[in-house]
Amino acid sequence: MDVTLLGTGGPSGLPRPSCPCSSCAVALGVDARAATALLVDGALMLDLTPGVAFAAARAGHSLGGVRQVLLSHPHDGPAVEVPAGLPQPGRVPDGRELALLTGHRVRAVAMDAPGTGYAVTGPDGQRLLYLPPGGAPAGLEENGKDVYDLVLADVVGRPDALAKLRAVGAVGPTTDVVAVHLDHDVSPGGELRRRLAAAGARAVPDGTTLAVGAYEDVPDVPRRTLVLGGARSGKSVEAERRLEAFPGVLYVATGGTRNGDGEWAARVSAHRERRPGSWRTAETCDLVPLLADEGPPLLIDCLSLWLTDAMDAVGAWDDAEWAGGGERALRKRVRELTDAVRATRRTVVAVSNEVGSGIVPATASGRRYRDELGRLNAAFAGECEQVLLVVAGQALVLRG
Repeated sequence: MDVTLLGTGGPSGLPRPSCPCSSCAVALGVDARAATALLVDGALMLDLTPGVAFAAARAGHSLGGVRQVLLSHPHDGPAVEVPAGLPQPGRVPDGRELALLTGHRVRAVAMDAPGTGYAVTGPDGQRLLYLPPGGAPAGLEENGKDVYDLVLADVVGRPDALAKLRAVGAVGPTTDVVAVHLDHDVSPGGELRRRLAAAGARAVPDGTTLAVGAYEDVPDVPRRTLVLGGARSGKSVEAERRLEAFPGVLYVATGGTRNGDGEWAARVSAHRERRPGSWRTAETCDLVPLLADEGPPLLIDCLSLWLTDAMDAVGAWDDAEWAGGGERALRKRVRELTDAVRATRRTVVAVSNEVGSGIVPATASGRRYRDELGRLNAAFAGECEQVLLVVAGQALVLRG
């Protein structure tokens, strides 16, 4: 089964008409995208968009063999005038299946937002899933037999849809996940590729033909990632974004509750509201047992607060205690943590502050903390496949 992507952009295309934003300004050449529409084996069209006949011709296809046009977007009629020779577009009711004379079977998948998803099975048994913009499947049940070969979805806008599919086994390690409905929310080019790779997905130019079930070089999601950044740099948002497309994440908060501190409580509340509802939270600095356990991905936020707790425990703020064994005890704790990171089988994303480029602290204890955090960051980074530095909300890849 072959799928030609006649367009891969959002409903308004990319760049959006008359939009002055920076993403639209650089969406040129292969980064320019028409509204998403698919042609399956030349016989089935999913979504009808302006200029679709010209898009098919540019991709080397004719629409003369199209026997069925189905709509996924949340509207009742065709989005554009139907080109001559194409059948009138329709929509399959949720849960119902349509059988084509070509041997394709199309099942309508209910969404948690307006619109219709389509699961298509080819004559030879290959399976693809196409989801509308802004939608995720509703009412999924675990079924290890139904793994899709290809998923085309709004990965940027609804990463949780991918997490839901992974949770029930519908997306596996060999599933080719291709992002469609791409809009101006993420700058095209390198930044888009980086964001999608973190979710185990990719983007392709308009006109690309995909062989469903053929091996593709699916991006490998780094198993251990360290995200560094200064205050309010966006490092926590970047870390959370890297795991949005994965189910059952355990968010490890190392900062505690700090009873009576209203400003801290507001920070914690803002973090919680950003997280997907399927994530769990553990408030602890005891990271080594969590890293040793099997389980879902860990998001550790953050190492700088873990270090504060560790330095409290060894009396690092007192010069005499530091010289009398506190320094050795802290080195031992850091070594145990980095050894656990090296040995872990879990996917780990950790956040830490980068303080080495700031003002030199005025106190000896402040300078000690700065130095120890620099050492901890370097040791932790040495055990990670990927290290990022976030500056002004922009993630710079230092490794991986």
